[in-house]
Amino acid sequence: MAYQSGKIREHQFILPENTDVSLLGALRSGCDLRAELRVPRSALAESAVMRIHSDGYEGDIRRLELPLIKEDSSCEYDLFSLTVNTKWLAEQLVSSAYGLFYYEYTVKLDAGTLHLGGEEPTEMADAWEHGERQLLIYDESASSSEKLKEGIIYHIFVDRFRTSGRCPVKEGEILDCDWDNGIPQFGAYPGADVKNNVFFGGDLYGIIEKLPYIASLGASTIYLSPVFDAASNHKYDTADYLSVDVMFGGDDALRELCSEAKKYEIGIMLDGVFNHTGSDSIYFNKEGKYDSIGAYQSKESPYYPWFCFKDYPDEYDCWWGVKILPRVNSAADDYLNYICGKVVPKWMNAGVSHWRLDVADELSDRFLDRFRETVRSFSPDAQVIGEVWEDASDKVSYGNRRRYLSSGQLSSVMNYPLRSAVISYINTGETESLRHATEGLYRRYPKHTSDTLMNFLGTHDTERALTVFGDSCYSDLSNAELSVRHMCECARECAEAKLLEAYAMICALPGVPCVFYGDEAGVEGYRDPFCRKTFPWNNINKKLSDTYTELGQFRRREKLLRDAYFEIVTLTSEVFAFLRSPADRKGYSILAVINNTAQPLEYALDRSAWNQNGKEITGSITLPPRGWAYLKV
Repeated sequence: MAYQSGKIREHQFILPENTDVSLLGALRSGCDLRAELRVPRSALAESAVMRIHSDGYEGDIRRLELPLIKEDSSCEYDLFSLTVNTKWLAEQLVSSAYGLFYYEYTVKLDAGTLHLGGEEPTEMADAWEHGERQLLIYDESASSSEKLKEGIIYHIFVDRFRTSGRCPVKEGEILDCDWDNGIPQFGAYPGADVKNNVFFGGDLYGIIEKLPYIASLGASTIYLSPVFDAASNHKYDTADYLSVDVMFGGDDALRELCSEAKKYEIGIMLDGVFNHTGSDSIYFNKEGKYDSIGAYQSKESPYYPWFCFKDYPDEYDCWWGVKILPRVNSAADDYLNYICGKVVPKWMNAGVSHWRLDVADELSDRFLDRFRETVRSFSPDAQVIGEVWEDASDKVSYGNRRRYLSSGQLSSVMNYPLRSAVISYINTGETESLRHATEGLYRRYPKHTSDTLMNFLGTHDTERALTVFGDSCYSDLSNAELSVRHMCECARECAEAKLLEAYAMICALPGVPCVFYGDEAGVEGYRDPFCRKTFPWNNINKKLSDTYTELGQFRRREKLLRDAYFEIVTLTSEVFAFLRSPADRKGYSILAVINNTAQPLEYALDRSAWNQNGKEITGSITLPPRGWAYLKV
């Protein structure tokens, strides 16, 4: 064929208010959508059709063919257009107001037929080679949190952040008083049984004492690791959802934290661990510690319907085979009524703003629907952020296509794809994973989801970002070796530069920057549990801390970054430049330019720009090694 499909570059989605949403492939149910396809006149296009079908992963596939109308246009292009209501479209294909769909365009030419698809935002490609395009139509009631978007998220592993010295040590627990040099308790090898009963004494009162510091970093949200009563230092083995652990200060400490944080315009996000409980809990009570009758003790226990026993009482479903974590049937009526009728109301009324859901992939749709509805009933601004490690728009878990985003079960998710892509880009210069984790995911996710993505460089489940940027030779080392391993001075200096480059990047990208406590202070750490070291209050890295503060304050101050559209300008192994622009394309945009090399880099500007001090810059800008610039254009 004489005409190549790659030359059809202008594909647009336009909403009635003339908002160009070409960069998006997830649209609200009930809006009128105008799709435009421009084909060069030289192609001699005769007709165009959108061929769209339901996902069909779990059922029959329904299909529609929607002709585009050929309109009058310039002498350069033939313009084909189609106007359709997204709710009507979803109902025709899945008998619901929302869902996941795939489509392509077929364009009949004088010389044959083109099949156009691919996942580039505006450029059309050969669908036979690059596949169809994804379209997500989502629940019209879904929305983002204005408060969450105002600043950064500060993620605290409570036992390791700050001790007030006010909280007792429970019987059977051990206190390590060496805050500055103590090593987290570890097993002989990854996955080995560990009691996790050694504590350093961090508590919620300690966090209250450091609220001015957290606020100085630009925080609008504090995300706490689990705080409910549990035997371990990590608290993912919940013993009682209705009680805050006394070693963290108890219920009163959480209420006081919520109240005091509010004075700094900071909300509190709790970690909801609802897929499993601890075997040593009031619900299971395998150790017989509690006065209540647990499911392990009697089938007459009110908690017995929560769990699935294979051979009562010693064979039961548990999380990933870990016997101390019996798995809960999250769709059970009694369990749903307990969590949504007692647990959520108690803590939302205590002042909690948002929830993060642990292992969201293992929670039932029924649970997620009810949980979201309950949380939103207390505050329309309250967000439910899911722990999802992959693309959440088309996620399949345990054989089921999940509707996290289409039905609004999750407001947003933890952005693991971005973390992986940023690390790969900075360490190796690899660009395509970064393109997919930015341009690709922002097209596939609802806009409100992208705006509240939890964008982090490390968590309690990953190696520290500083370590990943400075040490690549640790995967075969034993836990004993990792417990005392540190980078050399040269490697650390390089790692610090990379860390600041990475943080500068995520501070300007869609989503909410999330800082794992201590990253800004220079904490190193390998795999769990070594990423969970104590905060070095007596040895904070001032260069890192000052730069994190500067970037966090910029992110909180620059309102445009809370919901601006995203577009890549340049993406090579040496430089990443992107625009953040308002929806109406009026006023200024922000051009972020990241130098991904260890040498100074000159970047040519195609328009006048102004730096953060208001100085006009024309022609080009020179960036320092691993440096960045945020310019108004």
